[in-house]
Amino acid sequence: MKPTMMTYIHQQPEVLSNLLANYPEGLPALGAAKSVLVLATGSSINAALSAKYYVERLTGVRISVQEPFHFQHYEQWDPTTDLVFAISQSGESTSTLAAIEALKQQHGVATWGMTSKMASPLAQTVDRAVEIRSGEERVGYVTKGYLATIMTLMLIGLHSARQSGRLSAEQEQQELAMLQRGAAALPDIIARTETFWQRWQADLTAAPRFISIGFGPALGVIKEMETKFSETVRVPSQGIELEAFMHGPYFEINPQHRLFFIDVDAPVRERLRLLRDYEQRVTPHVWSLCLGESNDERTLALGVEVSEWIAPLLLVVPFQILAHHIAEAKGNNLPQRIFTDFGVSMKSKTKPGDYD
Repeated sequence: MKPTMMTYIHQQPEVLSNLLANYPEGLPALGAAKSVLVLATGSSINAALSAKYYVERLTGVRISVQEPFHFQHYEQWDPTTDLVFAISQSGESTSTLAAIEALKQQHGVATWGMTSKMASPLAQTVDRAVEIRSGEERVGYVTKGYLATIMTLMLIGLHSARQSGRLSAEQEQQELAMLQRGAAALPDIIARTETFWQRWQADLTAAPRFISIGFGPALGVIKEMETKFSETVRVPSQGIELEAFMHGPYFEINPQHRLFFIDVDAPVRERLRLLRDYEQRVTPHVWSLCLGESNDERTLALGVEVSEWIAPLLLVVPFQILAHHIAEAKGNNLPQRIFTDFGVSMKSKTKPGDYD
């Protein structure tokens, strides 16, 4: 049988466990870098946003995450940038490759690349290539490669903080233990999401529009929800930062919209809950995702306690599963590839995707 998104979602606990077991093998350290520019598109930029705040917090390094095409053609170069780090799971994103080549030529800056294909054009272009060790993923809607990208970035941050002396050996082990706790919780998170789906599948399948709302490190989560639902469910789907939502987009909400709130323990949690309570007066189709436990039937509780900074690694998994299940329930045949010539026609990929 052909693999599906669920095939690879179920492989994610093993992928993360292997990454942790091999730490810090093959991981570079940021060294004396103080300012890093990350270039990525699609799910790769969502993964970078998911890891950004954890890495910054551990290392003290400032990380700017940008779309490569926009940066190359419109942004001003910051001469204090020590390193450009490009991320492309396929290693074949033409905008990322073009930006890296231009920046090397114009500024002579050090370049790293992260990819799952070490023979790809990206790996051959950068000064140092870092492998996304997720194994083969022959489905066009990435899942395990996405989580492996986040974990690898987080581990680079952890390794860098230890090497620079910002973390002691004991603190390093504490961080590793929390990451391991998160990875070990994935099978249960998958099971909890399946239960959630069984309860709400009719409501979710009938949705004309999905919106997810979060803040801080969860920005990557809500943007990946937007990406995955758009790719698979194929109805309007959007991830909106909490404050941005309250300055205009809230006017759009109607009783048919489905809303997800990412509820984590953070200073702005009260504001998120006030917003959720308000929107429940507008639409009955409101759910929350949280860490730990909850007695609220409309909350998908992940049943694990980790920090807000690590949470994006776990909170995205329910959205991966729901994207697959809602798409299948709507009759979208995900194994049937569509728009197979898009990447080459638009010159966004160096060659068509290698999928079954």
